[in-house]
Amino acid sequence: MSSTTLSSKLLEMLVCPLTKGPLKYDQEHQELISEKAKLAYPIRDGVPIMLVDEARKLD
Repeated sequence: MSSTTLSSKLLEMLVCPLTKGPLKYDQEHQELISEKAKLAYPIRDGVPIMLVDEARKLD
């Protein structure tokens, strides 16, 4: 898995740690988006950082 792609199988398994809801993959910004929590979790070196403290708040 490269830093620019996220396995669809991995994406199916991951959920927002706050809401337990689904995530959308933003390939351009390398983030996983939780629309329900209004948070964007970063992906660093191909690894999703699923910590609320590391997430960026969405407007």
